[in-house]
Amino acid sequence: MTSPTIEEYLETIFVLEAESPPVKSARVAESMGVSAPTMTDTLKRLVQQGYVRVGHGKVILLTDKGRETAAALVRRHRLSERWLVDVLGMDWSRVHQDACRLEHALSPEVEERLAETLDHPSTCPHGNPIPGLGTDDRGDTVPLDGVSSGQRVVLVRVSRSAEENPDFLDFLKSSGLVPGAEFTVAEVSPWAGTLTLSGGEVRTTLGLRAASHLRVRVAASGHDLGPSDAE
Repeated sequence: MTSPTIEEYLETIFVLEAESPPVKSARVAESMGVSAPTMTDTLKRLVQQGYVRVGHGKVILLTDKGRETAAALVRRHRLSERWLVDVLGMDWSRVHQDACRLEHALSPEVEERLAETLDHPSTCPHGNPIPGLGTDDRGDTVPLDGVSSGQRVVLVRVSRSAEENPDFLDFLKSSGLVPGAEFTVAEVSPWAGTLTLSGGEVRTTLGLRAASHLRVRVAASGHDLGPSDAE
């Protein structure tokens, strides 16, 4: 049995690796909210127990054992979020912490039944892929803060770190910025650190730092993003 603490570290490494590699101790410590000495001690345990190895440049790499454990945690977390939102009707900005608790409690049997009940969803409510059910979209998505003015995009997902901020998620929802939403980047103002989006009659301005937490798919030149492209 893996302790909940070790599971949290493995899950954090898994998510950081997926969103912005390479993964190093300082980033894991910051994400976990622990001190450097605590991170050093825990990393030694993770290596000794065969969950990670430290590669060139002190990059933390999950072993097959570590990746399997982390993927199971992330899968249960994101399935729990889908259940809380789709079945229980909770708001997407209020489910992260409950899902954090559920992910450690679900058995493989309950996880399987949950996936069947939800018709095997490919993403969580925030658009992040569910391991074993969804696929990595990094190949055809980009951070919103890297999109030029005038381009049309569809919002694909919100970063895991942003999922932990209910106020930010409330802002996104009230602005219509949810997975599948289409809009045009109306203006980028690096000098002001802002980006303005236009969708129909709605215009929304957000900071470039906030935009970096949103991954989007950009329309091909001269082509629209139809419904099939937004899925």
